[in-house]
Amino acid sequence: MIKEGQIGVTTGNIFPIIKKFLYSDHEIFLREVISNAVDATQKLKTLSDVGEFKGDPGDLSVRVVIDKDTKTLTISDRGIGMTADEVDKYINQIALSSANDFLDQYKDNANAIIGHFGLGFYSSFMVSKKVEIVTKSYKEEPAVKWSCEGDPAYKMEEADKTGRGTDIILYIDEENEAFLEKSKIESLLDKYCKFLPVPIVFGKKQEWKDGKYVDTEEDNVINDVNPLWKQKPVGLKDEDYRDFYRKLYPMSMDEPLFWIHLNVDYPFNLTGILYFPKVKNNIELQRNKIQLYSNQVFVTDSVEGIVPEFLTLLHGVLDSPDIPLNVSRSYLQSDNNVKKISNHITKKVADKLEEIFKKERTQLEEKWDSLKIFVEYGMLTEERFYDRASKFALLKNTDNKYFTLDEYKALTESSQTDKNSTLVYLYANNKEDQYTFIDAAKGKGYDVLMMDGQLDVHWLGLLEQKLEKTRFVRVDSDTVEHIIEKDEKTSVELSDKEKENLTEAIQSLLPNIDKTEFNVDFKSLGETTRPVQITQNEFSRRMKEMSAMQPGMAFYGEMPDMFQVIVNMDHPIAKQLLGEVKDKSKEETTAFASENARLKQVIDLALLSNGMLRGEALSNFIKRSVELL
Repeated sequence: MIKEGQIGVTTGNIFPIIKKFLYSDHEIFLREVISNAVDATQKLKTLSDVGEFKGDPGDLSVRVVIDKDTKTLTISDRGIGMTADEVDKYINQIALSSANDFLDQYKDNANAIIGHFGLGFYSSFMVSKKVEIVTKSYKEEPAVKWSCEGDPAYKMEEADKTGRGTDIILYIDEENEAFLEKSKIESLLDKYCKFLPVPIVFGKKQEWKDGKYVDTEEDNVINDVNPLWKQKPVGLKDEDYRDFYRKLYPMSMDEPLFWIHLNVDYPFNLTGILYFPKVKNNIELQRNKIQLYSNQVFVTDSVEGIVPEFLTLLHGVLDSPDIPLNVSRSYLQSDNNVKKISNHITKKVADKLEEIFKKERTQLEEKWDSLKIFVEYGMLTEERFYDRASKFALLKNTDNKYFTLDEYKALTESSQTDKNSTLVYLYANNKEDQYTFIDAAKGKGYDVLMMDGQLDVHWLGLLEQKLEKTRFVRVDSDTVEHIIEKDEKTSVELSDKEKENLTEAIQSLLPNIDKTEFNVDFKSLGETTRPVQITQNEFSRRMKEMSAMQPGMAFYGEMPDMFQVIVNMDHPIAKQLLGEVKDKSKEETTAFASENARLKQVIDLALLSNGMLRGEALSNFIKRSVELL
């Protein structure tokens, strides 16, 4: 029997092909062809389970073989195979899908069916100049050979095949001969097939013998047919989860903080394990670590639109047959099942964090520095997550003590509420650089938070919106006497001429730093407070920090850093300076300042406390200090 004809492609059935075929990478063909082989194998298992296949299933492995001499890549299975009529129906008429028919007939027993045979198969022509199918059905009918050279013309004839199953033989074209390399196929099998539910065999296991690797008699099974996420959480140990994490990310040097095992069968199907990793400095480098599977077939590691944005920082595996595959991101974002799955994952993450907070708070505190970026990102981007997380989100102070939002309010509201009844939270982002200001604030009875994370500046802005009459102020944004205003400010009485000359004297000794501006201000801070201090305006500094992560705020990133040089007019040095310069001209004031070692010293001390005294200026300061001694 020989049959020749044209593959049936009509306007009505071309759209599912387009949806299935518009792959960005040709390598996807291997996933599709092997998935079809696994599909056929799973069908045989189902028929055996319901008694329609009476024989011994035997070895059900799917085998992948390279032949460089014939330039072929062959994928073989021992599944249900196809009759001539089925080949004609499922291969020659692209609109039909054997999986659909099979699911209709065995809907109660076919949960593990992967795909739609007859559609993904055609992806093989992306890398092949010719494709052959040699197949024999589990039914007692002759074997069939089908061949096609990448156009609508095909040829079908009887074949000499004794065992049931299907061989897909790809004659790789010249442009894609990389797919005949063992290392290339190994990498693709590892990427797409390492957790398929049917054994995938590629060659033989090797051992080191006589100075080289040689094949053994044992099949090289490349996949784990029962991965951890498909197992019931009950009975699994912590080490099982850690081992699986190392299998997923063999190059990772860090252990995960903790994990969440997902196992949902209603109102949608979802299994998986999500790990909270130790996050390094760059958020972007941590993305694309969640692997998406459909019935253990790898789909993508770009899961934006399937999980909430903040959870793309997690690592792990999600597996769901309810997520549509190979379609646009806009389609994913509007799909109801995807939305339900996304909401469920958010809820499970919040549940897990709240459970740890309630049962093992010490553990949460120990891991908070690595964990907080997830929580802050979630609170910033997901309103519902904010509502949950506000109960367990932690603030850490400079003494490494942790507080919930409510606990910290109770701690500070009696001492850090200003004259306008606003609660002022002081914070630092570098304990060493801002030590002087932290120490002064503690001396005043204030507590200081540590805000040194990537998202802290955005998070505290959100908290200012959410928390009633609360604002955050960095500890070096003003003098300790004025950072939390309790009473009306004491004004400093200076004439315009006195202000002008004092400003000129101070400005003439300040360094020229690129994109940095100094403004001189005069305050009454008491005789024991330092004569000169340098602070940085909270608003402008915070806008600059936020602009670094928000392109829409680039304008602020171009603005200079604004610092206030605050002269304490109650201090004897400041009083003496005023008396010496108040009647001088501008030139006389500048000349006087350049020769005044005491004035240089107090300004350099202020610069030094802000980490702004470097190079020659620092060397001169040290020499002058010795001389003044």
